Amino acid sequence: MAEDDVDFAVAAYHDEGRWQVVELLPGLGEDVDELSAALGRFPSDVGVLGIVSIQDDFFVIVRRSGTDIRAMLSDVTAVDDFPLAGGVVELLDIVDTGGDDDPIAVGDLALLADLGMSAHDLGALCEEVELYPEDMLMDVAERLGFGSELEAVIR
Repeated sequence: MAEDDVDFAVAAYHDEGRWQVVELLPGLGEDVDELSAALGRFPSDVGVLGIVSIQDDFFVIVRRSGTDIRAMLSDVTAVDDFPLAGGVVELLDIVDTGGDDDPIAVGDLALLADLGMSAHDLGALCEEVELYPEDMLMDVAERLGFGSELEAVIR
């Protein structure tokens, strides 16, 4: 995977009552361990979100709170082609990815539930095949309250 595969990589964190969104180096969107390590430098009272969109194909959300790391992948079929997707599956210790033909979301779909987006809603959003990852992530950001901040960074 090359850096040009990364549409965008951002960190979103809640500090002093406000969401902040900052762009991350595209290379951090290639490796889940490096992404997670980078998230550790941001302050947050609710955990830091690492949000990565890859080739208008899939997205990853990583949530780091101290040493606790939670993650989800929007489309498990990306595992064989993209190291970031494979890293998420490895991090989550998912052995059976459901076969190469099933574009389903995997991981901790409840990682945003306490912030305002249920596992059911996140899973349903990932099933919207006509939406690009950027559109899905804008929906997530809007529901969590940082839509305008994300839009300002990625557009």
